[in-house]
Amino acid sequence: MMRQLFFISTGIFWLAVGLIAMNDWMTPAPQPASSIAAERRISLTEVARHTSEQDCWMAINGKVYDLSAYLPDHPSKPSVILPWCGKEASQAYQTKNKGRSHSPQADQLLANYPIGLVD
Repeated sequence: MMRQLFFISTGIFWLAVGLIAMNDWMTPAPQPASSIAAERRISLTEVARHTSEQDCWMAINGKVYDLSAYLPDHPSKPSVILPWCGKEASQAYQTKNKGRSHSPQADQLLANYPIGLVD
């Protein structure tokens, strides 16, 4: 009886592993946000239309980012970022308006929010 239970449970385990592997193989990989953003060109005129806390776009180093969802999570108050919504903010991002650059972690976070390239 124990031997049968062992073989049945082992068979079910490998069947589940096979189904998971097959599902992973058949599911297309998601397209990275950066490549999606690379396809869309956005003018600075369009960026300038997004200036509120609920709709904050910025152009930074040639890319356009929608930072609306990130504002509440920013380590400092949103009021630090709000003046740059709707603007070209590369210099502000590079210096934090204090002569210091953002951390590599901030660069990684920023990579989550691209929506296009500056046209």
